[in-house]
Amino acid sequence: MAQDAACMLFPLVHDAVYVCVCASAAVFIDEIDCLASQRGSSGEHEASRRVKSELLVQMDGVGGASDDSGERKSVTVLAATNFPWDLDEALRRRLEKRIYIPLPEAADVQALLQINLKTVSLESGVDLQLLAQRMAGYSGADVTNVCRDAAMMPMRRRIKGLKREEIKNLNEKVEDLPVSQADLEEAFARVSSSVSPDDIARHKNWMAEFGSS
Repeated sequence: MAQDAACMLFPLVHDAVYVCVCASAAVFIDEIDCLASQRGSSGEHEASRRVKSELLVQMDGVGGASDDSGERKSVTVLAATNFPWDLDEALRRRLEKRIYIPLPEAADVQALLQINLKTVSLESGVDLQLLAQRMAGYSGADVTNVCRDAAMMPMRRRIKGLKREEIKNLNEKVEDLPVSQADLEEAFARVSSSVSPDDIARHKNWMAEFGSS
């Protein structure tokens, strides 16, 4: 899902800490809510609580890290989450930036379609711009799923009615069979958006309260 909160300036724990503080670095952590969810919740394991506490301690100290020459290190960490409201409030206070990334617009969806279909043969007359304009509310992952489904349709038609041995002896590859506009339209009809209006509203409400630009 494309509504991710980008968070800056906190280090990884354990071995990764030593890698980060020895030189300027940029680190990306996906699904940070799995690592730093709110403390004190029911069923929280002691080991999980200690990891969160260590993360907060390291976060306070990384800004002043320096080498033997006294030069200050630059450690930038970007983290993404689809559930910013699940982050521990102490971690949230330490995050310098909290940025909402909305769902892709029509031009972005068209670019994603072109990227996902770059290795696929397309029939002449395929209009990705027309399809993109109809995919409002689709995330990047949804666009990828549409493209994957459409890319397989020519092969499904090719093997329909064939026996197993006949299928094994086929020389065609998936990328050799051209995808038509009808294939894309059928895939679009079969793959629904995974993002609801309530999801978007919740992200916007959270950003209105805690976000930064």
